Amino acid sequence: MNARMDNQDACDLRFGQVGIANVRVRRVDAAALCDELERRVRSAPQLFSRAAVVLDLSHLRDLPDDGTVDALLEAVRSAGMLPVGLAYGTSEVEALSRRMGLPLIAKFRAAYEPADGGSIAPPAPPAATAEPARPAEPVRKQAPEPAAPSLGAMHHDGTIRSGQQIYARDRDLIVTGVIANAAEVIADGNIHVYGGLRGRAMAGAQGDEKARIFVSDFRAELVAIAGHYRVFEQIPKDLEGQSVQCWLEGEKLLIAKL
Repeated sequence: MNARMDNQDACDLRFGQVGIANVRVRRVDAAALCDELERRVRSAPQLFSRAAVVLDLSHLRDLPDDGTVDALLEAVRSAGMLPVGLAYGTSEVEALSRRMGLPLIAKFRAAYEPADGGSIAPPAPPAATAEPARPAEPVRKQAPEPAAPSLGAMHHDGTIRSGQQIYARDRDLIVTGVIANAAEVIADGNIHVYGGLRGRAMAGAQGDEKARIFVSDFRAELVAIAGHYRVFEQIPKDLEGQSVQCWLEGEKLLIAKL
């Protein structure tokens, strides 16, 4: 018996889809960073409190020294988030990550870009210049046609429980059932929910700005398309429990009743 146990592997190592947000630093100011992230955590604690995040220094003119980066990391921790590494960048960033004992994360899902152009998200892929965002029309605003996914839609029947995550890579996702609070559904294409959305739905996860979300019973914590998101602490009365569609217009995420 002991021999059999000795021959067993000590662990299994697998790679999977994980939710990591990107804190894109726009100026070196640890106090301001902490204040901004604390505001985000207060606005949506279920989403951001103790969220795993990556520190992205690519938008700074000059790479900060090690002590300054350490202060920025501590600011993230003080705000209630958990930094897990640095976003991939130059060879200098790679050297910095080695000196600080942090992983360098080259590619990850980060679907938390605020519709108002805030700081939590990866850089968007190059695209044609978008028209200025216009105010949302309440009903029947024509959305862009979604791009066809490369594979057939992925189907999920039944309830998606709190803490579960369903990811449809390179395809649409169709859910027949309830998506519970703190559950996530993610798709590189469109998302169709024929049931109640109480958790989070993120379409266009790899940057498809034409993706859309359709929900039969809207009570979401968060919806996001191509990284642009809207968080709901309280659903607007005109949308609660309604059938809705979500889409992007410019950089603004719009929601309207079907």
